[in-house]
Amino acid sequence: MSYEELDILRRRAEAFLRNAKRLLEEGEADLAMFSMEQYCQLILKYKLLLLRGFYPKTHSLRRLIRTLGEVRPEVLTLVNDVKNLHYIAKLEEAYISSRYAPIEYEVEEAKDVYTFIEEVFKPLVEPIQP
Repeated sequence: MSYEELDILRRRAEAFLRNAKRLLEEGEADLAMFSMEQYCQLILKYKLLLLRGFYPKTHSLRRLIRTLGEVRPEVLTLVNDVKNLHYIAKLEEAYISSRYAPIEYEVEEAKDVYTFIEEVFKPLVEPIQP
């Protein structure tokens, strides 16, 4: 693990979330959903790299959350609470559908996911420190 790799993951994650907000303002729900998923994926990988020195080579938010939960059990509420799990599943779906399926998201749907990230995901994940 290098400081440079950590910094790149963190900066990219934050940029994806800023991009998601901008895309939502422009009415681009599909791309906003993809950017939100990328934020979640990269911030989880950043936290795992920070705490464990590595992260699993996966795009699965559930797997990343469960791996982080091994050292920070409080994040497991993201997959153990069914309401939260629905949002995580929708974000995973957005990652897959952006490449392989013609799924379109509604702006209000994407805004709801953004609210979940700001009010639930970020307060659980971002404060985590070694």
